[in-house]
Amino acid sequence: MNNAVAGFSKLSKKEKINWIANTYFLSPEEALNIIRNYTNSDEKLQQLHDEFIENTITNLYIPLGVAPNFLINGQYKTIPMAIEESSVVAAASKSAKYWSTRGGFKATVIDTEKIGQVHFTFNGDAAKLHSFFDQIKPKFFSDTQSITKNMQQRGGGILDIKLKDKRSLLENYYQLHATFETKDSMGANFINSCLEQFATTLKDEFQDSDLFSEDETLKVVMSILSNYVPNCIVRAEVSCPIEDLAEKHITNPQEFAERFLQAVQIAEVEPFRAVTHNKGIMNGVDAVILATGNDFRAVEAGVHAYASKNGQYASLSHAKIENGIFTFWLELPLALGTVGGLTSLHPLVKLCFDILEKPSAKELMQIVAVAGLAQNFAALRSLTTTGIQEGHMKMHLNNIINQFEATEDERRLIKSHFKKNAVSHSAVVEFIETIRK
Repeated sequence: MNNAVAGFSKLSKKEKINWIANTYFLSPEEALNIIRNYTNSDEKLQQLHDEFIENTITNLYIPLGVAPNFLINGQYKTIPMAIEESSVVAAASKSAKYWSTRGGFKATVIDTEKIGQVHFTFNGDAAKLHSFFDQIKPKFFSDTQSITKNMQQRGGGILDIKLKDKRSLLENYYQLHATFETKDSMGANFINSCLEQFATTLKDEFQDSDLFSEDETLKVVMSILSNYVPNCIVRAEVSCPIEDLAEKHITNPQEFAERFLQAVQIAEVEPFRAVTHNKGIMNGVDAVILATGNDFRAVEAGVHAYASKNGQYASLSHAKIENGIFTFWLELPLALGTVGGLTSLHPLVKLCFDILEKPSAKELMQIVAVAGLAQNFAALRSLTTTGIQEGHMKMHLNNIINQFEATEDERRLIKSHFKKNAVSHSAVVEFIETIRK
């Protein structure tokens, strides 16, 4: 079946929706009803959402929850989390409450440097190129003055620009490697605008220079920021005396601490475990990133590159036991913003920032890192005590019930039964079939 369509982007929204419904569904009206149900009745608000991306037909809702009782650097925070996965918000909340009576979370921003590069090729004498770069370096700053003026007034701007010789990787390959401080904005547009001006300055100055022969050529390939920010780092940690780890499921805190440490050490050396271990961290991180209108794809890419910085993919979190003190921490590269983009446009994003009491970019980095650490602690505590499935499947029970469209009476019977019995998909299905007979 040929479902190609010409000029789709030029169709009205109604025409796009009708084409989708009539092309892909045996019952177009059923598809149209679903689309209508998830379209906001407030036309102005829906138009705002429509203009975030292209070819919009409706909205895909993700639940927005909150995890209270996070004691971070002595201040209590309620953290908004946008995520569709069962048990994530519950686990974060449980960790928050657990550590609130054990000193809370400590978070520190180590650095906030961001990176952008102009990638280019040069066929000629490398020594002359380096001499040329030293001569024109001040021009990169002066030619971007109109772009950097406002950022400089906020305390940010271009930190440095270096010429990097990358010919060991690719023939004739060089970079202008620039570092930036963007304060409370993520800074993507600012950085890319600076980089494109760097490229223009580089080409213009090269053409005007009498340093090079006619055989020596310079060609700009592209100018783009990097989402790998190994010098934009935040650290989050928790610690307490080992005996203070005791609670309902931790009757032997020394044994728990040692097993927890082993679980982290396994993730530090075994990539297959490290991927799942870090995915758990990102459950917490991404949920807050989404809720605050930041770019979780950029964060994911940068974080996983950081996890591989020593040549093998490894755990982002670490633990130690020293002098009777248990310490658990992580360091993450996070380039976040609290101004610009969705942060000033999306009503729910603005609401989330209000819940967080309008944090700066540095404060948001700390909150996000803490959410990741809390999520990781909850997962490792379950894995090393009761097992991951007990709590997760109880949270997943609602999804199974909804899948089978249980009535209110059936729902009560099912929940009552599985308070005392282990939850599994097959067990729930079997019980539903039994009560329906």
